[in-house]
Amino acid sequence: MLENYPGLSRNNIKHLLTNQQVLVNGAAVRQFDFLLVKDDIISISPYKVRKDGKRISKLKILYEDDELIAINKPHGLLSIATDNEKEITAYRIMMDYVRETNPRNRVFVLHRLDKETSGVLVFAKNEQIRDKMQKNWNDIVKKREYIAVCEGVFDKKDGTIISYLLPTKTNLMYSSHRPNDGQKAITHYHVEAENDEYSLLRVNIDTGRKNQIRVHMSDLGHKVIGDDKYGSTINPINRMGLHASVFEFNHPISNKHFKFIASTPKEFFELFNLKKSK
Repeated sequence: MLENYPGLSRNNIKHLLTNQQVLVNGAAVRQFDFLLVKDDIISISPYKVRKDGKRISKLKILYEDDELIAINKPHGLLSIATDNEKEITAYRIMMDYVRETNPRNRVFVLHRLDKETSGVLVFAKNEQIRDKMQKNWNDIVKKREYIAVCEGVFDKKDGTIISYLLPTKTNLMYSSHRPNDGQKAITHYHVEAENDEYSLLRVNIDTGRKNQIRVHMSDLGHKVIGDDKYGSTINPINRMGLHASVFEFNHPISNKHFKFIASTPKEFFELFNLKKSK
């Protein structure tokens, strides 16, 4: 680390560690011998980063064992650090959580959810599980299901959208139908309920591209409610209407089958006078 910060002495580094200003992937570390792995991003915060116990207690843990941990991420919380937000993220909160029992414990990101999307988010507890899952993602992951509330009434109650997604200079994603333009994205949807204003969809994705569902619903002319990034001007529930409800996969080593479910927020169903989750 000293090689990357030639202006800092060992005492400076020690002070930064003690003051919790050294961040690994956005989470503060205090151990000078903290084990780094490939793709870790180290940065220095200009101020002390404190653990937020209140946020840890509010995160619902869906499952935990020695290798995996699954949570129900609330909307409004980033999955991992970005250039604009390096502190309060699901990754940082879970790092704080696992290090309560051992300061050398850590978690590894397997996938991400958009900041305004709630639902199942899974972390690995060791590098081997992360690497094997990411290397064989399409074979290991069996189901990624979302519940979406979209504007308007769909003419087709079932459908599949296939396009090639690529970014704009303003970090938006858009669809092309030319294979060489971007990454292939496949989205399946089924309308579960509807009224004069909104449609409640069950969505399954074969690919996990950035903003995939949001872009595809916009392509159909039925934007996800509350998604002002892609043009929605309707926000009756004060959040974006997208929730990751199911994440299903086989363990990359033992082949044990896992299925994590995060209950759909009640405000989704209240728009359709439904009381029970589907």
